[in-house]
Amino acid sequence: MKSIFRIMRATHTLWPYYTGIIVCSILMSVTSLASPFIIKGATDAVVNSVNGTEQTPMSVIVWFAVAYFAAQLFNTVITNVGGFLGDVMSQKMRTILSTRYFEKLLVLPQSYFDSELTGTIISRLNRSITEVTNFVKMFSNTFFTMIITTIAVIGISGWYYWPLALLLVIIFPTYLWLTSKTSEKWQVWEAEKNKNIDIASGRFNEVIGQVRVVKSFGQERRELGLFKKHFNKTIGLTQAQSSFWHRMDVARRGFLDLVFFGLYLMIFLRTLAGDFTIGDMVLLIQLMGMAVQPISSLSWVVDTAQRAIAGSKDYFEVMELAPDQRALALVASTSGSQKSQPLKTLAGDDLIRFENVAFGYEGEANVLNDINLSVKRGEKIAFVGESGGGKSTLMALLEGLYDPRDGKVVVDGDVIESADLEKLRSRIGMVFQDASLFSGTIAENIAYSRPEATREEIIRAAEKANAHAFIEKFADGYDSLIGERGLKLSGGQKQRIAVARAILKDAPILILDEATSALDTKAERAVQAGLDKLMVGRTSLIIAHRLSTISAVDRIVTLKDGNIDEVGTPDELARSGGIYAELLSLQDSGKKADKKRLKNYDIVS
Repeated sequence: MKSIFRIMRATHTLWPYYTGIIVCSILMSVTSLASPFIIKGATDAVVNSVNGTEQTPMSVIVWFAVAYFAAQLFNTVITNVGGFLGDVMSQKMRTILSTRYFEKLLVLPQSYFDSELTGTIISRLNRSITEVTNFVKMFSNTFFTMIITTIAVIGISGWYYWPLALLLVIIFPTYLWLTSKTSEKWQVWEAEKNKNIDIASGRFNEVIGQVRVVKSFGQERRELGLFKKHFNKTIGLTQAQSSFWHRMDVARRGFLDLVFFGLYLMIFLRTLAGDFTIGDMVLLIQLMGMAVQPISSLSWVVDTAQRAIAGSKDYFEVMELAPDQRALALVASTSGSQKSQPLKTLAGDDLIRFENVAFGYEGEANVLNDINLSVKRGEKIAFVGESGGGKSTLMALLEGLYDPRDGKVVVDGDVIESADLEKLRSRIGMVFQDASLFSGTIAENIAYSRPEATREEIIRAAEKANAHAFIEKFADGYDSLIGERGLKLSGGQKQRIAVARAILKDAPILILDEATSALDTKAERAVQAGLDKLMVGRTSLIIAHRLSTISAVDRIVTLKDGNIDEVGTPDELARSGGIYAELLSLQDSGKKADKKRLKNYDIVS
């Protein structure tokens, strides 16, 4: 139950709802307990009149009926008030837990997402929080009613005949102990089921997101088989889990039936002996019935609690992960500024410095080693190297997505590891190799870099990116919905919108990670013209897929085996005999082997 109390503490702002639900539970218990006494009084009055012992006026019986009706009506109203509070409370709790989970994900380091499936993260959110909120709603609506009713039933039974109370006192802890022992083994199976469901859900999300690739390669049967495999495992686990639970339930309920047999037998025998009136007997039978309900419900409560505990473990595992403190500060910031920050005026011309930088992904060998590079203000630098050689990783370090294992990255005088991320990233405009668009309208995607931008500014950015013409052809123009990840757009259209997004940001540092890779030659020239204008006066770092796009840069940096091989102007490296010179000669060659060699460097002719 420690996990449940952690949830309650995390949502302590809901205490008015908890209090209201508890008050309703108490009133429900009181009115429920009043009904047996009303029926007892009516029964004795009727029996006495029938036997001629005491003549009861008709009006008294009517008032008993009215009292019963009033008690039941009040109970109905209070039950629904409590239900309303429970519904609102559970939804507020879901909102709080979901928001905190999302916030936590946003401040986790990028390395966490490198090893987690998106679908698994989503599945964990839906499953864990749904199970927790369902339990808390059920628990708050039934637990206090059960406790109050149980204590009252034991007390009233003891008043009439103490052995009844003694047996009831024995039943509750014994039944709870048997149930808790059963739950220990149950949770092991539940954790294994959750693991398989999360894996299957993660794969499901991937397949649906890339269903065109699945269909193109004819892998529908294989993906369905993998999906079924994990869910079929849950069937076997559920069979073992359910079989064990219900076998134990037979034992628990058998014990319960035996005890209640003894309770009812004592009530009947005491009534025959004249110790109880008929009304007393009816009252005690109803009280025993009220005692059965919380005991019987205990299995359901424990079952729901087990699911909540298993789910909350997954939730808190994520919540306990160490956040990126700079990202935490960024999310907590109230500025919300999307405007590009101006650069400082510093002595010297170096804007970006990589000093003895080494980096490798978690659990992997280094991708970059001993990187030393200075980039001057306004300089245009291109990076060339084999695929997987660390070009994009170098840019990720510059954005603060990862921290180097050794060395440091300095931007505008600030060491990235301790820099203000909001300030840092506001200074960097980025065009990814993958356009990475969101569902929504074209205008919303262009304005993602500056949500406060006017429609005129959005259009000007689109024009510079050579996107305005095709956008206008859509029925709704800039308000056209593009589908998930820009599904309704071609590759070239998506990339031009991504370029427009970077142009709109107008940041002093520009990173182009193969920014024109999805464009045909004509579109690439038009977009490159816009990028050339954008790069004037800005520091630009370019990973290019065509040598022609980097021929006009100030310097070229070649990477080999995670190290800087050469640094120089295009003319200098063309004569050096190194990687760049080799690429130029390969580009002029008509041999297939040479074309293949070019592709290893992400270069196309």
